[in-house]
Formats: sequence, structure tokens, C-alpha cells
Amino acid sequence: MVDDVIDKMLSGQVPALSRLISKIERGDGDVGHIMEKIRPHTGQAHTIGITGPPGSGKSTLTDKLTSHLREQGKTVGILAVDPSSPFSGGALLGDRLRMRQHYLDPAVFIRSMATRGALGGLSAVSKRVLKLLDAAQKDVVILETVGVGQTEFGVMDAADSVVVVLVPEAGDAIQTLKAGLLEVADVFVVNKSDRTGAKRMATDLEMSVMMGPQDDQWTVPVMQTQAHRNIGVAELWDKLVDHRKVLEDSGRLEDSRRNHRREEFFEVIQETVNQQFRTLVSQDADLGGLIARVENGELDSYHAAQEVLSDSVLLQGWFTSLQGE
Repeated sequence: MVDDVIDKMLSGQVPALSRLISKIERGDGDVGHIMEKIRPHTGQAHTIGITGPPGSGKSTLTDKLTSHLREQGKTVGILAVDPSSPFSGGALLGDRLRMRQHYLDPAVFIRSMATRGALGGLSAVSKRVLKLLDAAQKDVVILETVGVGQTEFGVMDAADSVVVVLVPEAGDAIQTLKAGLLEVADVFVVNKSDRTGAKRMATDLEMSVMMGPQDDQWTVPVMQTQAHRNIGVAELWDKLVDHRKVLEDSGRLEDSRRNHRREEFFEVIQETVNQQFRTLVSQDADLGGLIARVENGELDSYHAAQEVLSDSVLLQGWFTSLQGE
């Protein structure tokens, strides 16, 4: 049954893509099968990460960039990663409220997802959805992150090109870069560049790039845009095209994707072990008692973890139960 849905998605049917994304969000048992089936069909899309602090205009920039891409006849997939609701775990913001003009365009697919509390603001589920959009034959896949700014590094493990969007009101550019964004950005964008302080921020960023680690093949450009007026958007896309070409010509694109796949492997291992261990805790009385002692403050978490990991009988029983499943 799921194979039929995958085939329909690969042929361009939007409802099938939506169904597969929902399966991945729920963590259905056939997620592994889905990812293996679509694997040969991935790797063609140019995946762009757009990140930066709240209020920097990331959604507007994504909207205008999508319009520019559609004028060029390119298909677009957009994954907007929003803050998680502390109650439901779902996304707080909705995709249809962000980019209404693209909602009826069959060549644009938009989906909002929650961060699910992931470090760096990007969950393993989000990365799987990006692969689905790639397999669905989208020319460009845009990942717009939650916008927590200084801690938003997860996008590096998912996107080919990363755009860091800042605004003059963000404060001292040097302070911003101390948080590590200099290592994140492939392109800097000073958005709302008609505001006071924009030129100074752009100059500070350019100087910081020059003083930072040098790359003999790519110097991080600093663009100035006014996304709400559609100013500088076409030029931004031209820079992203240039960056993609550098990645391809130098072999870095495949190196980067190889790193992404390796990190994803470790993430899946951690995710699976965590889920299975939580199940084991609910079934094993001795382990449950150990957890209770940790909860009551009778035992340090680190010591308890070492005790569990050194218990060969417990671990062997755990592995046996995993094999049974």
C-alpha cells in the first residue's frame, strides 16, 4: 500500500507527498521503508537554508525568492520549521498565513513543521521531509528555520547553501558573529536595508568576513535586500547559483552531503536507542526502580547511567527484546 503512495509521489502527485510527510511526522513503522525507497531519487534539488533572528524578514524573503524562482520556471518545496507548542508539540505558526499567494500554485509545496525540541532547531523528522521534497522532483527546496538566531546551527547539516538574514536592529554585527554565525553563513543578507544602520552593519560584516578564516574558492558575500519591496532578491538568487557551482566544481557538494548522511546515521541510532530504552524502562521493574531513585534525588544521573551501561545482563536482555521486535 505504501509503495503505491510512494510511486504516486514520485510521479508528482501532491496528495501522495502530503500523506508521506504525515507518516514521517507520526513516526509510523514504515518510515524506514519509505526513506529507503526514495533514496535513489534524492540528491538533485538545491537545498537552501534561510535562518536568522526573529523579525529579520525570513518569511518575506522566502516568499519573494519563491516568486523569483517560479518566474524562471523552477518548482519549489518549502519547509517552514516553527517553534513547537509547549502543549501539543505542534507548530505555532501556519504555512498558509505566510505565503498565501503560492498556496494555489501546483509547482510550489509548502509545509510547516514543529522543531520538536531539537537542539539547533532542526529535528531528524524535518531532515526526512526535506528528502521527500527532493524526491518529489522539486528543483529548489527552501528550509526556513525557526529563527532563534545564534543557536540555529542544525541547518548546516541539511542545506547545501545557508543564508543568514540579519537586520540593522539586530545590534552589533561583531557580537552576532561571536555566536558562530560566521561559520554558518554561505551568504549574509542585511534585510530591511532601507533602515538606519544597514550600511554600517553590511560594512562590519564584510570586514568580519575578511578577518575570519579564508576560503580560496568562496568569499561569503554580504547582500543588502528589502524583501518587502522585492529589492535585491534576484541578486541573492544569483549568488546562491554561484555558490552551488563552486560546490559542484570543487567536489564539496558531495563531501558535504556525505557528512550529512553520516550525521543522520548517528541521529537515527540515538533516536532509536532512546525510544527503545524508554520502552524498556516501562517494562523492567528493576530499571524502573533505578529511575525512581534518580527522580527522588537518591542517585546521581551520571552514576545511574554508568550502572545501567555496565550491566551486561540487562543489556543482553534489552538486545534480545529488540531482536524479537
